[in-house]
Amino acid sequence: MAVEGQDKVIAAAQHIVKSLATSKNAADDMIRILSRFDNRLSSIHDLFPPPPSSSSSSPLPPAAAAAAAAVEVILRWDASPDALVWDASPEAAAEYLAAVDAATAAEGGGGADAVVQLAMARLEDEFQHLMVRSTVPLDANGLSCSIRRLSLSFGSDGGESPVADDLDSSAEFDQQHPPLPRSGSVGESANFDDQNAELVRPEAISDLKEIADRMIRARYGRELGQVYTSVRRDILDECLSILGVDRMSIEEVQRLEWKYLDEKMKKWIQGLKLVIRVLLSGERRLCDQIFASDDDLREECFVETTKGCVMQLLNFGDAIAICPRSSEKLFRILDMYEALADVMPNLRALFSSDDFICGEAEGTLSRLGDAVLGTLLEFGNAVRRETSRRPMQAGEIHPITRYVMNYLRLLVVYSETLDLLLNDSGVVGVDGNHNELVDSDDIQNLGSMTPFGRRLFTLISYLETNLEEKSKLYEDGAMGYIFLMNNILYIFNKVNDSELGRILGDNWIRRRRGKIRQYSTSYLRISWTKTLSYLRDDGFGSGSGSGSSHGSGSRMTLKDRFRSFNLAFEEIYRTQTTWKVPDVQLREELKISISEKVIPAYRFFMGRFGGQLDGGRHATRYIKYTAEDLENNISDLFEGLPGLTNHPRRRV
Repeated sequence: MAVEGQDKVIAAAQHIVKSLATSKNAADDMIRILSRFDNRLSSIHDLFPPPPSSSSSSPLPPAAAAAAAAVEVILRWDASPDALVWDASPEAAAEYLAAVDAATAAEGGGGADAVVQLAMARLEDEFQHLMVRSTVPLDANGLSCSIRRLSLSFGSDGGESPVADDLDSSAEFDQQHPPLPRSGSVGESANFDDQNAELVRPEAISDLKEIADRMIRARYGRELGQVYTSVRRDILDECLSILGVDRMSIEEVQRLEWKYLDEKMKKWIQGLKLVIRVLLSGERRLCDQIFASDDDLREECFVETTKGCVMQLLNFGDAIAICPRSSEKLFRILDMYEALADVMPNLRALFSSDDFICGEAEGTLSRLGDAVLGTLLEFGNAVRRETSRRPMQAGEIHPITRYVMNYLRLLVVYSETLDLLLNDSGVVGVDGNHNELVDSDDIQNLGSMTPFGRRLFTLISYLETNLEEKSKLYEDGAMGYIFLMNNILYIFNKVNDSELGRILGDNWIRRRRGKIRQYSTSYLRISWTKTLSYLRDDGFGSGSGSGSSHGSGSRMTLKDRFRSFNLAFEEIYRTQTTWKVPDVQLREELKISISEKVIPAYRFFMGRFGGQLDGGRHATRYIKYTAEDLENNISDLFEGLPGLTNHPRRRV
């Protein structure tokens, strides 16, 4: 290699001398200039025969003098391979660039000359050193400003889910479907483009451009591009590592536990936005500045520098898209889908000349969309198939109801995205196994809903059907209706006071109000019909006289009636005070409905027949309660009181 290098230098010297030696003095001057720079040229006199004699001795022409000076500068720096021109001084850099210009011009713009090759090799080293030295550090501090802006646009990480306190993690359904993702970020998109992001210190860019211009003119663009892409690609890889976006195989992604995978997905979302909108946009501007003199090289360097970084991001998205479906992943996958959709215009603009990158990104976006739909489908199937057989002891709200409704409320944040993904044709309703919840009004209403609205209707219908089945687990039918009232009212409230109500529409809301009234009527009928039957007249006569058996009725029968009523009421009190209706308004409405049926009937019966027992032996054994006692006792119903202490209150 040393011999080859020496041969190139000597060949360069020969070429310069032959092309510039127009006189004996010029040749002698050139040989003298060359021979004092390097021992490789010490025997340069032996390489050239004396030129033909000239009638006059003339100095070197300007072109020859310039070439000689250029060679002097280039060889002087070549003799000090460890020294760096741009570290010396701006004047040294300017001198060296001028020497390269002169040497290149002397060769007519060609790049085969050995001296030019020496200069290009140095410029390549200088360019690489300058790139590395002037790169803005991409550590946590260097990226902190953009990361903070990105975090603020997504909300605080690690915050409690808006519904975390509303989930019962001990319930069977929640054991199968872990709590919803903790994030204040769902659905929100970052909206920034840091045009002032500096990847390389501005004062170095002009120097890099000057070097690039010389190498491009000398037809060393390929070597220049290799140096540039090597340095910048490593920087971007380091940036991804700092952002927590690690290079992982599909198998590694799928083996991660959910809590670790969730963190990776959040970091991917932040990293994607930061890389595409800040770093790659900055990389594009950097390429445009440094390679301004060669459009093809500029495009090639940008693509080669950035495609590895982009593909690493897309590969993680693809790995997530094919992971096993589970309900807790849906929100984070939606975040990923929206993040990628948000930056797609940026990607298309950045890679307008490269169909491959844009095609890969669109493919990943499509697969993430399919994952959203598949996960949503699995969620619906989980709601339908949830078959816990343990009834709620107090008839309270079932964990599946809380989970599903809070899940759907969070989905509303993504309604636009879900409308786009669910934009199918025709009416999407419940299937044939769930038609008991759908009548002609519902079918007509479905047709006017958005695609997401129809899916919401379907999911809530699955839940309502499941609750109907669970209500049959109660031996006491009245308690089953309390359970249904509690749960349907919970669903109603979650819809009515949120965007769900707007999406499902007034008809849906009106029909659920009617359903709650229907359950209330059924509860009253099952629970109180028998008790109230003991207060019917049933042929006791006109009640106009106390001595007539036909007018007053049988005293024994009256005693049985009062005794039976007392026992029935006490049994209801003992059981239904342990039942719980959490909603204050529903609880009071139920008590009012009961009082409106029981108290007037009791007062009427007491007023008409109570006198026949007053004054008799053990009358208080049969007439235990006043109407006011009953009303006070009714006020204790549905409060979830401890069962062992439940005894009706009575007058003393």
